[in-house]
Amino acid sequence: MFVTFASDYGHQDEFVGVCHGVLVGLAPVARVIDVTHGIPRHDVRFGAIVLRNALPFMPAGVHLAVVDPQVGGTRRAVALRCAQEEQLLVGPDNGLLMLAAERFGGVVEAVDIGRSRWRLEPVSATFHGRDIFAPVAAALVRGEPLGDVGEPIPVEELTPLELPAARIEDGALVAHALISDRFGNVVLDATHADLTAAGLRLGAELAVDAGGRVRRARFAHTFADVDEGELLLYEDAQRQLSLAVNRGSAQRELRLGRDAELRLRVAG
Repeated sequence: MFVTFASDYGHQDEFVGVCHGVLVGLAPVARVIDVTHGIPRHDVRFGAIVLRNALPFMPAGVHLAVVDPQVGGTRRAVALRCAQEEQLLVGPDNGLLMLAAERFGGVVEAVDIGRSRWRLEPVSATFHGRDIFAPVAAALVRGEPLGDVGEPIPVEELTPLELPAARIEDGALVAHALISDRFGNVVLDATHADLTAAGLRLGAELAVDAGGRVRRARFAHTFADVDEGELLLYEDAQRQLSLAVNRGSAQRELRLGRDAELRLRVAG
């Protein structure tokens, strides 16, 4: 059975390798797929978006994710069953798992695994990836029922993940910068339907206002549709609207921080 693993652990330390060792040691049949361990440290929202984008392309199975700035605190450790494909998610109850769960039809069953009988003892206050999350994921891979790895909790008590929402205002599409990737491409919270409502069409020349700094851009199909150094709006591989600079960085050029508000309209 497959188990995917994503975290903000990086590869400098032993954390990823240790979790692999626990997973395979407790579930020798497990086939581990590393989604990424390059999530910016403590960045729950970045991790949630990564999981939402990546997990639909992974084999059905158990999905382990750890971005856990409150490790050892009051947040719960959870395992979730989703409505579609019997997908199982394991990780902290801090919103990290929720976008992926929504992509899989929502959560239909949830358990608190903080005191799971499958956890490793003694439990470290700072490495729940090793001592709680990985052992429980291994138990699920072995076929243990979800209800046997933790205590049931109401689905409505799970911690949601709040994201900003795009809107149409005075004929402009008002969107927000959610995350940027390593190329400096900036993912927005707007959808194709939002673009249509704002009257923005493929090939249109746009005015992009970022905090009073106005740049020209083109709503293009791909990077090569504009000259090197030019700004474009495009639909990325996840069908999310994003800003990019061909062979440059939209995040750097527009100086966009998280949740920065942008106004996009047809250039006059």
